[in-house]
Order: sequence, then structure tokens, then C-alpha cells
Amino acid sequence: MKNSRFGLQFVFRKPKGETRSLLPLYLRISAGGQRTEVSTRRSWQPDRWDTITGRAVGTREDARTLNAYLSALQARVYEVYLQLVNNHQDVTAEALKDGLSGDKKSGRTLVPIFQRHNEQLAKLVGAEFASATLSRYQTALDHTVAFLRSRYQTDDISIDKLDYEFVTEYEFWLKSARKCGHNTAVKYISNLRKVVNICLKNGWLARDPFLGYKMTKREVVRAVLTQNEVDVLTKKEFAIERLAIVRDLFLFSCYTGLAYADIKKLKRSEVAIGIDGEKWIFTSRQKTDTASRIPLLPQAMTIIERYADNPICANKDTLLPVPSNQKMNAYLKEIADVCGILKPMTCHTARHTFATTITLTNGVPIETVSKMLGHRSLKTTQLYAKILDTKVSDDMLKLRSKLTS
Repeated sequence: MKNSRFGLQFVFRKPKGETRSLLPLYLRISAGGQRTEVSTRRSWQPDRWDTITGRAVGTREDARTLNAYLSALQARVYEVYLQLVNNHQDVTAEALKDGLSGDKKSGRTLVPIFQRHNEQLAKLVGAEFASATLSRYQTALDHTVAFLRSRYQTDDISIDKLDYEFVTEYEFWLKSARKCGHNTAVKYISNLRKVVNICLKNGWLARDPFLGYKMTKREVVRAVLTQNEVDVLTKKEFAIERLAIVRDLFLFSCYTGLAYADIKKLKRSEVAIGIDGEKWIFTSRQKTDTASRIPLLPQAMTIIERYADNPICANKDTLLPVPSNQKMNAYLKEIADVCGILKPMTCHTARHTFATTITLTNGVPIETVSKMLGHRSLKTTQLYAKILDTKVSDDMLKLRSKLTS
């Protein structure tokens, strides 16, 4: 913020040829080497004026009334000044004049609006939003504040100062200072965009700072295990119990498509008889709160039965003994090394494996896979279909056979 000092002075303005004893009184505002004047809409006699105090002289009613009015006007200028300071806006003579006359900008700043959005979202966690969504918006707010401190040396900014340059600088800062990947940066920028849209819809912003800005995610090649690699995991015997449990949990995800968070919260009561007379899982995804109904394959049923008498599961009424996500991923790296699997193995690798190797590759329709995965849009599931080189190979092999015959 620049030019934080300013001065006020009440002055008379005498039009040419004016012979009246009453002259119009103006408030002169000085700041940053510039000055402007605002009409007080009052007139007074110069011979009843004290230039040192800047007030009318005397104790008569008219003098007391004018002085009270001028003091209130002066106090109003200080209120405008504090608004400019709190909103981290430059204190200029024109800004003070605009604020005094009511011709001022919204006065709203980005951080309180962002905080208000997050507070409202927090109250809807579990009803309309997942806790992971709230966590992402909180991180986006933290990044925004850190960017403001780094780029503008302030903790907040007036929404009127948001423009295309602000958005592009923010993207560059996320990628350079925070080392965010392209898609991660796009997610945080989209979080900011939602808050900006709130300002636009409320009429607080006259123009969209995202106008002309494109947010396009780059396609990511997802790691999946082949059927041979899944078989290696299945047959491998582990002497260490923690590795055996994590291997089973990973395979359970491979054969159900459930994410780590969904397996962790899975209750025994969520396994029931389905429409075909076989056992199904009836649950909802924690991330999107969409229903998932998954017929249990024999491999998944074997794992469930293995932990039917597990004391941890019995005490917590959970289906499987699931450790923390951090431990899961750490142990999966050990398992990959032991089994000679060079691909990165994480909890989500198993979900991708279910979508590709277990289902789509074996001819399960993409609509069915999408429903079991709990996707809201078929486009999300179609991302998995793009990496099925084995499916392409099998289809082309069949075509070669037909053409040869």
C-alpha cells in the first residue's frame, strides 16, 4: 500500500465577481503530492472563521451546527481512510474523495470471502461435500495467502485488483514456489475461480479476471498392474503379518475397485445379498457421496472370510483391519520390491487395476464399471479405457485372425 499519509483542510472558494459575505466552503484533501476538493454544501462568513482551527468562530447556534457538521465530515474521511488501509488499497486524494462521495469500489477483499466460503462448506461436510473437498479448499486458501505475501507483501487484497495478471502470476507461483504439478495447480486455481464466481454473481466484481484464461488438465498415464503381476501378489507368501495384511487389502481393492477411504470405513453390515442371490457390497463413496453397489468376486470373498474373526474388525465393526494411508503406501513399496514389481504401487493403483485389468480388459461394459466405481460421469471412467494397450492388442489379434482366414 502506498501513500498512507494525508491531510485535510477546510477552505473558502470565492468565485470571480462575488460580493456576498457568505462564501462556499470546501474540504481540501491532500495525499501523495496531489490534492482535490470536495464541496461541503455549506457557506459561511470568512470574518467568522478561524483558519488555525479550521472551524467557525463563536458560540452562536449557527456556528455550533456548522462545526458539528464539519467534524462529522472529517470523521467520515477517516473512516474511508481506514477502509482503504484494511483493504490494502493505495491512499490517494481521489480515493478518499470517491469514498466520501459514495463513488467507491466494493471495498471487499479476497481472503474474508474465501474464508466465508470454506466455513459454509465445512458445515456441509458429510451432507453435500466430502472432508477431502474441504481440505483442498483450505489448502487453496493457504496457498493464496502465501502468494499474496510473496508477490504483493500483504495478507489480503481488494477483489477489485484481481485481474488476468493476478491469475497467471498465481499459476506461475504455484508451479515454481510450491512445486505443484500442472494438474495440481489447475485444481487450486479452480478453487480460487469458484470464489471469484461468487463475487461476480453477487455483483461485487464488474469484470471476470479469468476472462481469456484457460484451465486444461493434462492427461495422466495411470499405473496399473497386469494380471500376471496381480497373480504374483496373490501367490506370494509373507512371513511378516503387516505385509500380508496390506497385500490382502490391496488385492481386495483390485477386485472391488474401492478406494482406501471407502475400504477403511466399510462396515460388515454393508455386505448383503444382492439381486442375483450372491453377496454384494452396498456402500457410498466418501469422496463424492455417490452409491456404489459391487458384486463380490470370489477373490474378494476369500479375503473377507480370512478376517472374519479378526479382533480389530470385531471391536470396530469394520470389514477389514485397515492401517493408516501413510503406512499402507509405505508397506506397498516394500511389497513391490519383494515381488519384483517395478511400477509405483499405491492404494489408488489397485483401484485403477480394477477398472482396467480386472473389468474393462475382460469385457465388462464401461457403463457397468462406471457404476461400480461410483463415478458421477462416464467421462471419468473413459480415462481408464485410453490406457488399455492389452485390449487393443487382443482386439487386433482377433482382426488379424479373421483377415488371415
